[in-house]
Formats: sequence, C-alpha cells, structure tokens
Amino acid sequence: MTTHHLDRPDGRLAYDLTGPDGAPLAVTVHGMGANRKAFRLLAPALVDAGFRVASLDVRGHGESTAVWPAYDAEQVADDVLALVRHLDGGPAVLVGSSVGSAAVTFAAARAPQDVAGIVLVGATTVQRALNPVLRLALWAVTHNVTLWGAFYRSLFKAGTPADHADDTARLLAQLREPGRLHAVGAVLDPTSVWWADGPAAEVACPVLVVMGTLDPDFPDAPAEARAAVGSFTATTAELLLVDEAGHYPFLEIPDRVNPAIARFAAEARSRARG
Repeated sequence: MTTHHLDRPDGRLAYDLTGPDGAPLAVTVHGMGANRKAFRLLAPALVDAGFRVASLDVRGHGESTAVWPAYDAEQVADDVLALVRHLDGGPAVLVGSSVGSAAVTFAAARAPQDVAGIVLVGATTVQRALNPVLRLALWAVTHNVTLWGAFYRSLFKAGTPADHADDTARLLAQLREPGRLHAVGAVLDPTSVWWADGPAAEVACPVLVVMGTLDPDFPDAPAEARAAVGSFTATTAELLLVDEAGHYPFLEIPDRVNPAIARFAAEARSRARG
C-alpha cells in the first residue's frame, strides 16, 4: 500500500488511503505507542460501508516525523482537521482509539462543519493523578521498547489477529527509531486541556463510545464508558460495550465490533448530508 504524506508546519505526517475516490471520508487516529496499522481490520469494513479511509500515523509515531514541539491531543486534532481539508473530505467520520479519542473529540468541537460523527474506543474520561508507583511504571514503559511491548501485549484480552506477532514486531522496530519513545511518553501532556472537561460538551455530531469490558486501562471499564457517554451533553452519544474485550476490541473481536462501527459511521454521514 502506498504511503501518503501531509506536510505540517513542524513535520510530515504519514497516512494510508483506501477506498474509492470521491467516497465519504473516514479518518482513523490511533493512540500512544501504536501506529496506523492498528486499523487494518477496521478500514475494510468502513470501505465496504461506502467510505474512503485515511489511516493516520499521528505525530511522532509510525512513519510520521519523529520529533515535534508538542504531541498532545489538541495538536493531533489540528493535524486531523488539516488532513480532512487536504483530502477535501468534510464532513468526515473520525475514529479515535485511546488517546486518539481525545483528538477526535477536540476536532469535532473545534470544526463541526468538518466532522459528521466521531467514534471513541477505549477513551479515558477522568484525568487521574498517578501515584508514585504508577508514575514510575509509566516512565519505564515509555523508555524501554521491551517493556512497552509487554505492556502493549497485555492490552489484548479476547484474542489477537492472526498477524498479531508480526505486526507487533514491526511496531516495536519502529519504536526503536530515534525519538519515537520520547514521542510516546510526551503524548500524555499533563498541561493539556482534558477533553471531557469542556470540549465534549461542545460536540454536536453523533458519537459512538466503544469499550471492552475488560480494558485493563481502567479499574471499571463499563463505568468509564458510561462517563464518556455522559460527557456529551449537546448531542446523542451511543454506547457499545464489548464483553470480554480489552483495549483494542476492533482487533480482538473484529467480526462483531467493526460492522457496528461501520454502521454508525454510515448513519452519521447520512445525517450530516441532511
């Protein structure tokens, strides 16, 4: 697949583009320490639903430029909107995973004319203060590729795709490139505005919150998902809880999860067209 690029003021973004020219646009946005291949099973479902899909390597990750002045979700939101406009694809459906969920929320709040709907997978709603032990653990996994790999593998609870081992090996090889691990750790900028503290309430487009019930990022994943739904007070937010899944339900149980995301995307796009 051809890698496309979008130049931004401080670097270059890489993305894949699949689906027919002129079709409605969907943009996928991965979380920290991942890359655009996280959506390799979701993109075909979106294409089957009539979309052209742009899968983005966010700043610092994948094949995008490694070193940027900032990596937080607000900056990624501006990158996503720039990509939508570059592809003349608005209003687009945006799919965010983990920290990518915050980015698509900021994007929808800032530019409602460019966003038809958003999907949030594994979204962290409450900004929690880390105790010293957890802070040390986070530092460790964002400074050692082997530890990051162990953490990444722990996020899957309901199974893995057939190509999981090879894909993980490629991901870890990318993270060994200079500057990549710094970008992973810098994604969680403590000075950034928290998406659920205001931007979510400004979102007017349809929202789908997807959460694996065993997502290890949260002490109570279903409660976190319900809190995410409740953050969207100016629109309709739907909830899809995926039993037994972890942090990547669209990779763990794709036959069930990905058609549901594709159906939501098609309906959101249809509403945006009036």
